[in-house]
Amino acid sequence: MTDEHPLRADLAELRRRRALTEDAARPDAVERRHGAGGRTARENVEDLVDPGSFVEYGRFAVAPQRMRRSVEDLIARTPADGLIAGTARINGDVFDDKHAACAVLSYDYTVLAGTQGGLGHRKKDRLFELIERMRLPTVFFAEGGGGRPGDTDFPGVSMLDTRAFALWARLSGVVPRVAVVKGRCFAGNAVIAGASDLIVATRDASLGMGGPAMIAGGGLGEVAPDAVGPMSTQEPNGNVDVVVSDEADAVAAVKKIVGYFQGSTPSWEAPDQTALRTAVPERARRAYDVAPVIETLADVDSVTFLRPRFAREMVTALARIEGRAVGVIANDTRFTAGAITAAASDKAARFLQLCDAFGLPVVSLIDCPGYMVGPAAEAESLVRRASRMLVAGAALRVPMVAVILRRGYGLGAQAMAGGSLHEPLLTVAWPGAHLGPMGLEGAVRLGMRKELEAIPDEQDREERVRVATAAAQDNAAALNAAMLFEIDDVIDPAETRAVVAATFAATKKPAPMGSRFIDTW
Repeated sequence: MTDEHPLRADLAELRRRRALTEDAARPDAVERRHGAGGRTARENVEDLVDPGSFVEYGRFAVAPQRMRRSVEDLIARTPADGLIAGTARINGDVFDDKHAACAVLSYDYTVLAGTQGGLGHRKKDRLFELIERMRLPTVFFAEGGGGRPGDTDFPGVSMLDTRAFALWARLSGVVPRVAVVKGRCFAGNAVIAGASDLIVATRDASLGMGGPAMIAGGGLGEVAPDAVGPMSTQEPNGNVDVVVSDEADAVAAVKKIVGYFQGSTPSWEAPDQTALRTAVPERARRAYDVAPVIETLADVDSVTFLRPRFAREMVTALARIEGRAVGVIANDTRFTAGAITAAASDKAARFLQLCDAFGLPVVSLIDCPGYMVGPAAEAESLVRRASRMLVAGAALRVPMVAVILRRGYGLGAQAMAGGSLHEPLLTVAWPGAHLGPMGLEGAVRLGMRKELEAIPDEQDREERVRVATAAAQDNAAALNAAMLFEIDDVIDPAETRAVVAATFAATKKPAPMGSRFIDTW
């Protein structure tokens, strides 16, 4: 600015006030945050969004506490009322402006422990309505202590008329929403995370519906904040989808996850597909890790496994095949031999809902002996919960391709294929695969019960079972099933990626977007 055109007083005041909202205006708070191993809210937003793309809403809001604190103090210590919010672009180097457009919100733990203030709620209301109108994928950094009891500027008794939670929940099935949790995230902040579609959490996070004060207030004793809902609990119980080491890794994971919902990438690299020919053991009872199969089928570095320590017999993952974003479900034979438990069905059914709502075609990799059975399994409400997979599969509007890797037995295998081998657009098998209405040895023992009971010698009896099972296995071979057109083809495993890609490419119907809602669980 030259002397001929001096800075106007109103613009100078705007710049001064704007500077007070930045991290540099609160070096002590920033130092404490860094000292605790965290990044500031603005640092996370800056890392996530494309440079210069963030359009902020409510920058000048302060905590509504004028009856107990001076305005100058509120401006200095409670910028944005502890909630940074706006629109931006994410992954704009890959996708055009329309597909890169997103919304970003972040509670600021350096402002009143990231608690939810009165103006912050109004800001959320405003953003949530805009997100619905603009159809913006949303990232929400949810860290914080829940509702704030110290606000004075709004008359109220219960504050249960707050609309933010209903508005946020109403976005379920409308736009993809990813929550990020670091540190302590309780009560209302935890509900924001819990009502999201996907949760990325740092290893040091503690996530719970009630924090220590609420726990003590309920007469349940004193609990340390980090012991309320640590990741040692929340990762294996399935409450979080991805656990990372710190906020930098969380932002990287979020960029990748959001990208799946932004469209296809123009370039990709394929792994050597011949590795698939030996990826599955020939022996039917030898367990193996299915993750390398998924990573080989997918584009290099394109896979994100979701809820990997929950219901480990069922694998759910987001990935890309020839640049196209897809969802993958697969059986992991290292756990319950790949049989579908109640928890596995919950995990898969909810994932299918997610893929269907946001237009991601599904690849199902089947190596399944059926549903888990027995009194212990039934005690887990198996009848109802197992049926969720069938209902979710029948409701799919996105294309599915099913690949039988080794075993496809019983209702469990049908559930993996959307309810029937003829429900997917394409159902293929690898050469060593076998199919049947139930496990072959079990079918032999059941069908030959009287004959086997008549054989007095146990060794002779078991030899008869072995011979009969081998004969049943020959009859159940994938090629025999293909001869009767129960499946569409038997393929070289190395052809799988090309076959899947070609089938999805042949789908002319536009991918659906939106649904009534997606289950939170």
